[in-house]
Amino acid sequence: MSLLSCPDIKKRCKKKTKIVCHPKRKTKKRCFRVIRKIICKKCPPLKGRQLLRGLAGAIAEVGPQGVAGALGPQGIAGLVGAIGALGPQGIAGALGPQGAAGIVEAIGALGPQGIAGALGPQGIAGLAGAIGAAGLAGPAGPAGPAGGVLGFADFFALMPPNNAATVAPNTDVSFPQDGPISGTAITRINASTFNLAAIGTYQVLFQVNVNEAGQLMLTLNGADLAYTVVGRATGTSQIVGMALVQTTVINSVLTVRNPAGNSTALTITPLAGGTRPDSAHLVIMQIA
Repeated sequence: MSLLSCPDIKKRCKKKTKIVCHPKRKTKKRCFRVIRKIICKKCPPLKGRQLLRGLAGAIAEVGPQGVAGALGPQGIAGLVGAIGALGPQGIAGALGPQGAAGIVEAIGALGPQGIAGALGPQGIAGLAGAIGAAGLAGPAGPAGPAGGVLGFADFFALMPPNNAATVAPNTDVSFPQDGPISGTAITRINASTFNLAAIGTYQVLFQVNVNEAGQLMLTLNGADLAYTVVGRATGTSQIVGMALVQTTVINSVLTVRNPAGNSTALTITPLAGGTRPDSAHLVIMQIA
């Protein structure tokens, strides 16, 4: 007996025959229409040994496996499972094309000032601007020193009786007598040396009659002023010199000297050209 069969099916399922006759007419033999109605009554559940015998019968009744049927339609997709663990990072792909520029948003608030950067190189000078209007005249400055001669002095000698002895090389000529003098800026120290009190520029002139060919020059504070050397080669004419002397310290000392290194001592000529004593002069003027 099969698990799927029931011994009461034959009892519950019967065949019935129905004769159909036309009313008001003679009874005729009609075709019989057999209606088979199968009434199935639900079998009670099997229990115990009956269940075991049913299972054994069902297994015994299974025949050989048939040919696999055609693949049915794909079923509805199941629920998405949980996301798996993150896999290793893949190789970076090629850089894609630059996207379109986004819409410019509103400018944000100004941030705090940053630290000043290093000073850059000086730029190229710009074009000169137009000349501005003349400013107001400033106040007059103090009056400057008077122009022209600021001081003067004339020192001289008469022969005879002055300069009776010859003037040896590296020796100063004497001008022992005083002519006109202004103030105390230019004064004598002795017969042959003279003091220039103020720092400034002085114009110096000298002339001396000598018998020999020779030279004379000025010295300042004992140093030769080479640019003042004058002389003569022959004859008995005067030796005349003129130069500008600048002082850089106060109370500088000036002389007229027979230069060192010359071989001839100079004789200051007495009574040159006549019967009267002739003069030798040293004239000094401060001009600045």
